[in-house]
Amino acid sequence: MKITIGFFPAALMVMVLILGSMGCGSSDSSNVTIALSEKFSGLDTLSNTGTDAAADRIRNLLFNSLVKKNEKFEYVGELAKSIEVASDGMSVVFTLNPGIKFHDGRSLSSADVKYTLEALFKSGGTKSGSFFDSFPDPNDPERKRKLRTPHITSIQTPDVATVVIAVARPALINQTLSNLVTIPIIPSGSIEIQKTAPVGSGPFRFVSFDQLNSIVKLEAFDQYWEGAPKVRSLTVKTVTDANALQAELRSGSVDVAPLPRNLSPDTIEGLGTDPALKVDIFKGSNIEYLGFNTQVAPLNDARIRKAIAHAIDREKVIKELLRGQATSASSILPEDSWAYVPGEQYAFDPEKSKSLLTEAGYKGELIKFKFSAGNAAVSQYAQVIQDYLKKVGLNVEIEMVDFNTMITQLSQGQFQMTTARWVGGNQDPIFLRDLFASTDFPEKKEGGRNRSRYSNADFDRIIEEAVNNREKERQKQFYGEAQVIVSRDLPLLPLWYSSNIVVSRKRIGNVKINASGDWSFIKDLTVQ
Repeated sequence: MKITIGFFPAALMVMVLILGSMGCGSSDSSNVTIALSEKFSGLDTLSNTGTDAAADRIRNLLFNSLVKKNEKFEYVGELAKSIEVASDGMSVVFTLNPGIKFHDGRSLSSADVKYTLEALFKSGGTKSGSFFDSFPDPNDPERKRKLRTPHITSIQTPDVATVVIAVARPALINQTLSNLVTIPIIPSGSIEIQKTAPVGSGPFRFVSFDQLNSIVKLEAFDQYWEGAPKVRSLTVKTVTDANALQAELRSGSVDVAPLPRNLSPDTIEGLGTDPALKVDIFKGSNIEYLGFNTQVAPLNDARIRKAIAHAIDREKVIKELLRGQATSASSILPEDSWAYVPGEQYAFDPEKSKSLLTEAGYKGELIKFKFSAGNAAVSQYAQVIQDYLKKVGLNVEIEMVDFNTMITQLSQGQFQMTTARWVGGNQDPIFLRDLFASTDFPEKKEGGRNRSRYSNADFDRIIEEAVNNREKERQKQFYGEAQVIVSRDLPLLPLWYSSNIVVSRKRIGNVKINASGDWSFIKDLTVQ
């Protein structure tokens, strides 16, 4: 069903329009209001102890990182003018761009980078954990103690423009570059104020934060090293309710809604017919998938997993249910990745699916399809998938649980089949090792991501060759072989790459979001 503003009672419509005229959207042409569809915990993304994708959106406005990804998801410099890996693979040299200022007027130096990383490690936050290997202590029977070994062994600053980071082994260079992408560089001595009055080097500077209502006000930073933004004043507000977001877009209280996950595809399509609004759709890299527990019957049989893959008409789901706002996926990696290989294909073929079930001796055993509650779009496509699976004879029952419970159950292997979205991590081919290496089971490694409990000795050998090889062409070859193995064994079925969608008022110009879906595009917006 298409949800439109017309479903609101007349009295509520009047109230929404009045509030819109008083808001910070169309009433002030110098201000642009951006809507976040998820709540965020705070502004300090350096030492935050939780995983907060919404806060990282705002990070792109206030801060810069040492490293960023290009259009092929390769690591290139942001604050760093150049990145050079030593011949032995044990260190990397970053040379900083000149003339970069922080919002407090200080100039960026290598000392600030060192301070940032040391503050990160000291904080013990979620992002700091990515820079350590952590395993349960085998001498602790209750598995409460963890053994942690750092990836980075030293940080040297030979001069104000140079940072040298040494790692414990060559295989950690790429992983370190990957981890640095989300680390906001802050001025020395500023860690204590970052929670309440953040200071960075990004295109916008902090003005105020209404934590109760999750509203952040920013202003253009005129000394921004890549040029001051055209938008002079920016308000970021959280609007989690889909009906409220529609109303605020239509009334002008919100100017831009990037990646509005709380809006259904047909709602987005409807908003595109509003004469005051426009919908821009871009290629995305984040992937929706079906995950299987390969250690639990009947999904411990690859033939059953392949039967599931052949039973789903993904192209029809994308065209009719998702309104074309996605593209079919054949790999965990985005198609534009330098390491992408499609692997084995699973076209819609119900007869092939039935044949595989017969070959596997499937007798109607129950398969519980478990996923996190609270997202109407996910629930909708999950029910469509359930219907497809029932048509070929699979006994599938849906079970929705709250988010925190779901995370715990996935880590403990308390599921058979699930669905979710990987955001960001799948852009680096090293993610293949994280997801599928035998050593990365959650019970073997703190934060382990191999929730499928997949184990294949050939994959383990090849993925280690890929990670440890220094030559990019050889890396690409090994990563390609790894993708072929995974696509054949199918511990996880890629469904589609969701498009990156931006709904905005027509007064907003130059909307060009990248495949990563980060908010760096906002600095380049224009306002009529």
